[in-house]
Amino acid sequence: MLAGIPLGDLAFLAVSLVLAGAVTGLLAGVFGVGGGAVIVPVLYEVFRVIGVVDEVRMPLAVGTSLAVIIPTSIRSFNAHRAKGLVDLSILKVWAVPVVIGVIVGSWIARYAPADLFKIIFVIVASISAVRLLFAADRWKFGEDMPGKPLMVAYGGIIGVLSALMGIGGGQLSSLFMTFYGRPIHQAVATSSGLGVLISIPGALGFIYAGWPKMAILPPLSLGYVSLIGMILFIPTSIWTAPIGASLAHRLSKRRLEVAFGLFLLFVASRFIWSLIH
Repeated sequence: MLAGIPLGDLAFLAVSLVLAGAVTGLLAGVFGVGGGAVIVPVLYEVFRVIGVVDEVRMPLAVGTSLAVIIPTSIRSFNAHRAKGLVDLSILKVWAVPVVIGVIVGSWIARYAPADLFKIIFVIVASISAVRLLFAADRWKFGEDMPGKPLMVAYGGIIGVLSALMGIGGGQLSSLFMTFYGRPIHQAVATSSGLGVLISIPGALGFIYAGWPKMAILPPLSLGYVSLIGMILFIPTSIWTAPIGASLAHRLSKRRLEVAFGLFLLFVASRFIWSLIH
């Protein structure tokens, strides 16, 4: 499938993916996110250029994103945990419902229109961004995390939406935690652990979902996971994740809030653009 593409174009694509991997790692470390908001659109364009058919292009980008997030999230989580800000009690409550949500999301991905979930994400990300940018600390659902039933429900929602968007779940979990009075640094650090819970079952789910489409998928694909995309993304994203985590802990609370808010607005804008074009 790569035959006929000029060598210069292939080199440009390879360099673009390597640089995007570096940005992904920084995002994972700074914001506690897996970087899927960067990975998915880049892979989508790469797959378009090399001739991947429309039918499998988007799920291939999402599945590959989830696979790439695996090592990035593990390293980001370990870096944040070393700083002592990860609340393991929250992760323990979310672990099972998040994984169940990811499994459900991987199944739904085969049938549901992607636009619906883009709209949901735009709404959630925009609300969170406005709250962060305008320091609206009074926007709270409570002064502490809610009881287990509501936490389980939140975990399921995070898992479903994250699987369908190819993201590590950090944006959504950070939003929930700050709405319940948790400091932004702790929210970011704890959210990094969700990337591990989401990416592994998510990638496996997309491998399974894409298996019947192997005949029309590009070479070196394992279901809806491109091994080429993984190879180009993972090395630099792993290298830069600890750098991002270190940067996050050097920033003031207000600077981290503004940076996270701007990041969420950027991601929301990307989804809006894809919806209207």
